Amino acid sequence: LQRMLSMAVEVDRSPTCSSRKIADDIFPFILNIPLRSQRAALLNTMESQLLRCRLLELLLQHSCDVPTTSSMSLDKILYFLSHSSVLPQFQDETAMWQRWDEMLQYLSLLLLSYQSVKLAFPLAGHLRTSISDRMDLIAQKAKPRHQDSDDISQLDVQLKMNNFISRMQESLGQPFPPQIQEKLFMLQ
Repeated sequence: LQRMLSMAVEVDRSPTCSSRKIADDIFPFILNIPLRSQRAALLNTMESQLLRCRLLELLLQHSCDVPTTSSMSLDKILYFLSHSSVLPQFQDETAMWQRWDEMLQYLSLLLLSYQSVKLAFPLAGHLRTSISDRMDLIAQKAKPRHQDSDDISQLDVQLKMNNFISRMQESLGQPFPPQIQEKLFMLQ
């Protein structure tokens, strides 16, 4: 399945468009996956970084009270950090800290996927370009287009992380388990 999805993204003239179409079709099914381990298996084994990035973007967008229409960027990841919450449909018998842990996992995975899409060497940010054009760009050593919304400061990150930690602390009302502390540190 992962190989077929990856090929489906790559065969289109615009991998960005095909990843959006595929993600829009798959997303409702992800919302219906009952177990975290099954959701994690699907997302962690995804071969197409572009598709995984889009699916995680949709998942986190779904968890926001106030959705944003901005394009995927580091700034949007900070937006998710400020506005996302545990997803209501995934609230089975798991403890609240485990739901926050899952949210942290999605945020970290989104950041890693986005970095792969933007900065993957030798592809250097050309995953959004068709395979036929990608080879020319790599040969020309073309740099990917820079987005202003990828310029974030250390202060921005610190403020959003503090806000996120405050929301988690308010929700959990107890010291964070070591797994959450580790994920918070890695995400920051």
